[in-house]
Amino acid sequence: MPPAEATGHVKLPPGGPVEIPAPDATPAQLDATRAAVAVLLIGPAGAGKTTVARYWADHRAVPTAHISLDDVREWVRSGFADPQTGWNENSEAQYRLARRTCGFAARNFLANGISCILDDAVFPDWPVIGLGGWKRHVGPGLIPVVLLPGLDVVLERNAERTGNRRLADEEVAHIHGRMAGWYSSGLPIIDNSRQDVASTARMLDNVVARSLASPVSW
Repeated sequence: MPPAEATGHVKLPPGGPVEIPAPDATPAQLDATRAAVAVLLIGPAGAGKTTVARYWADHRAVPTAHISLDDVREWVRSGFADPQTGWNENSEAQYRLARRTCGFAARNFLANGISCILDDAVFPDWPVIGLGGWKRHVGPGLIPVVLLPGLDVVLERNAERTGNRRLADEEVAHIHGRMAGWYSSGLPIIDNSRQDVASTARMLDNVVARSLASPVSW
């Protein structure tokens, strides 16, 4: 390890779990546009998660990072396990590793005063692997929000994708159907079928503000 005075060497504070806001938090701490928060944006392929998350992070009044699970998963180059070629123990292991890496990054950003928004296609019928895993990796103060436009919109957006992120229509429809299970979960849901990115980001601000004032039990 380089000496403390070495250029570029910064000692990071420990990144503890993100906690739920205290009941007596001040209005400034609960201001959704300025509070240090960790948000998990959930949705099917083609929902616009990455686009909305990036825009939201770009336009906040405080430093905010965007952490994309797919981007982190694709850090693996040689030996990359692409689920499109068949879901197996290697692809599952790489997803789990990416989620842990994202969680570690989120805690370190928060420990340094930088908010973050993560995006992932988490299924409601896999609570231990999905949402439960994110709570373990980031902390109970993580704010989950579901982005769920209509199937026709998701199919249209998926068709515009390229590379290994473009899925077959049948798979997109299957994923979208499973995501409908979030409607009975109690989590906040944003239908951005007829919203542009900027208005969806404003809706996300409103959801985060409500979640800070009255945290969702999940």
